[in-house]
Amino acid sequence: MTPDNEVRFRACLDDVAAYKPGRPPERSDGRPTYKLSSNENPYPPLPGVLAAATEAAAQMNRYPDMGAVDLLEALSDRFGVPVSDLAVGTGSVALLYHLLQATVTEGDEVVYAWRSFEAYPIAVQLTGATSVKVPLTAEARHDFKAMEAAITDRTKVVLVCTPNNPTGPVVRRDELLAFLDAVPSNVLVVIDEAYREFVRETDVVDGVELYRDRPNVLVLRTFSKAYGLAGFRVGYAIGHPTVVAAIRKCALPFGVSYVAQAAAIASLAVEEELLERVDALVEERQRVVSALQAAGWDVPESQTNFVWLDLGDDTVRFADAVQAEGVSVRPFPGEGVRVTIGEREANDLFLRVASTWRR
Repeated sequence: MTPDNEVRFRACLDDVAAYKPGRPPERSDGRPTYKLSSNENPYPPLPGVLAAATEAAAQMNRYPDMGAVDLLEALSDRFGVPVSDLAVGTGSVALLYHLLQATVTEGDEVVYAWRSFEAYPIAVQLTGATSVKVPLTAEARHDFKAMEAAITDRTKVVLVCTPNNPTGPVVRRDELLAFLDAVPSNVLVVIDEAYREFVRETDVVDGVELYRDRPNVLVLRTFSKAYGLAGFRVGYAIGHPTVVAAIRKCALPFGVSYVAQAAAIASLAVEEELLERVDALVEERQRVVSALQAAGWDVPESQTNFVWLDLGDDTVRFADAVQAEGVSVRPFPGEGVRVTIGEREANDLFLRVASTWRR
């Protein structure tokens, strides 16, 4: 019991785990270090994007456009959707937080696969709602039959991360369509496509196309990964007007800075060039996966900018071994490590450890 003279907090905070950012690389011998723990794009900004951000920074004494009108119009043109179907926020994770604030509270349930994006349980718990975690299959994929069975009268939201972070596989077309057909129409399905641009598998469905005739589907995407704007935090949601309006009501005023808006608009203008970089990362991903497989690793099929190694109790020991080479990776103790596809030099250092690892 909290004494009467102490500040009191909501009970749901008692068990909330803090979000763990990617560990920065460390080394004391002066050799280069590399960060493969945060799924960042290793390429520097394109000149036009940097110029737009630099010009916008000259107006830092002014508040940004709270409505993000120019950015919403650019996204509307890019995806062929009405502005009323769009919301922007400080990364797609912020939009998820706003959405859950608008939809769930104590007594409600949110269903999602696990392991998946580590922000999910934190975001749900902060609302007072209950997470219903459905284990992934042996291939590190969503188990949609089990997820369907987990939906109850208390379920308000279902989260589908595709491709899945941190394991990598993408959800296939038929299984997602069948799942959506089975979900009650009053349950909102959030399709989290933060890594959509890295997908090369053809048997998939575009979340933006799905939402058009399904009022209970919302799509989340971001400029942080493929577009290389992780430092500016710009994400967007695409959904029907009633859902988007609820998100906007919960959003912080002036959340997306003027500089971030300018950089995102400029990125859309040079999207073709940016996606050439994504193609290069996908090619490098395949090289890394092939090397891991040649070394005897069973790697889930990644359609992202990272790979997943199932290490169980050896997870931390492996992460420390890679860290000793000057490369940080993202360990999930007791489960495995997620390794971003970064600079070739960094990937080679990681592979040096992985190729000689004895399990």
